[in-house]
Amino acid sequence: MRKDFFSKELPRRRFVQMAAASLPLGLGGFELCQAKGDQGKGIKVAVVMTTFFYRSHAHVILENFLQPYLFNGKVVDPREEFEIASFYVDQLAEEEGLDGKSSDMSQEVAKEFGIPVFENIAGALGLGGEGLAVDAVLIIGEHGKYPFNDRGQELYPKKRFFDETVEVFKKSGRVVPVYSDKHLSHLWDEAKAMYDTSRNMGFGLMAGSSVPLAERRPVMKIPSGAKMVEAVSIHGGPVERYDFHGFEVLQSLLEGRAGNESGVSEVQFLQGEALWKAADEGHWSVDLAAAAMRAEFPDDKRSLKGMLLDKFADADFYAVLVNYKDGTRGTVLKVGNDGIRWNFACQLEGESKPLSTRFHVGPWNNRNLFRALSHSIQEHFRQGRSPYPVERTLLTTGLLEAEMESRDKGGVAVKTPQLEFDYQARNFDKMREKGETWKLITEEMEQPKGIEAVLGK
Repeated sequence: MRKDFFSKELPRRRFVQMAAASLPLGLGGFELCQAKGDQGKGIKVAVVMTTFFYRSHAHVILENFLQPYLFNGKVVDPREEFEIASFYVDQLAEEEGLDGKSSDMSQEVAKEFGIPVFENIAGALGLGGEGLAVDAVLIIGEHGKYPFNDRGQELYPKKRFFDETVEVFKKSGRVVPVYSDKHLSHLWDEAKAMYDTSRNMGFGLMAGSSVPLAERRPVMKIPSGAKMVEAVSIHGGPVERYDFHGFEVLQSLLEGRAGNESGVSEVQFLQGEALWKAADEGHWSVDLAAAAMRAEFPDDKRSLKGMLLDKFADADFYAVLVNYKDGTRGTVLKVGNDGIRWNFACQLEGESKPLSTRFHVGPWNNRNLFRALSHSIQEHFRQGRSPYPVERTLLTTGLLEAEMESRDKGGVAVKTPQLEFDYQARNFDKMREKGETWKLITEEMEQPKGIEAVLGK
């Protein structure tokens, strides 16, 4: 890493100072601190990220911390409560943009908003001093140039970022809430260790996908505690990185079923003739998948095969079958090459017709999904508790690893005893975008290239 780009001397904007208050000791004897004062003003956030360029996760999350944004049609000004207090950037983006300049945004944004950039994570969390000096940690371990393993998983340093954060907590004797973007790790063992550490030390951990927070078109409500027979989640993106979102959509809508979540017993990756054979044998429902696709194409009444052969003849098509411990069946399908395809359908016991919807991402592809996600992260930092269970993402992280193992072994079903764990779902309805924002932000509007407030026409 080039250290000449980093400085501890960059000036910081002055925000209203926090009135610090501590909560009872966490499970590990660490002081659990939460920013309070006037409606939580002055919550200092350290940002630990892999890289920062246009439309990267760092960009589309941080723009909702640094400028006002719209959520459900109402203006939210994060500057009244949050201060992005520091950056740690693992890699400077090197690609050359259309203007001939580097595509890296971290240094320019740091200067524009007066954010100091540190050359290590301890410095960012300590604001240049010894010990923890912030009230929350935002880890964005997505994008950048990292190696891949033999299964095709990119080895983002999520666990390293987390471990170095925890080391500062230990040395300081206190902890603060942490958000870690997307899945916890490419390895189950690492993800479980992260989860266990957060519980043992007593700090709130949040992770996961932005997609479950998107507007549902048409509106679909699953009764709480409904008996779920089967569900299908469909996406149109690349293997692994979009399969994760497919799992999160599936899990976010299944976890509140009757009996709550009891875990997953088996995962299988299938494609080609093996996939259709599994359908013929009743292991997944093509009719339910067709219902999910009709949420996107309501006038197409053909079978799933009919739709695929016509609309997606040249595109990849595969599925991941998820067998839950309680007998519920889940399927994640990859259909076509459309990165904003997020469809869902489920069959409830005793109902003749399935429920179905698609997750509408708003204008500018998936960029605006991160408004609702950022809103949820801010709630997590205020309360010290994720608005939806982190166990969801612990489970989907394990599903992703099991999928890649099954794929690597040619479609062999993988037993997952480690994923047979219980957790209680929580209602996260108030964190979801309901569509009011898209009356103000439209596709015709030009999206900003940098960090700018977009508050509608």
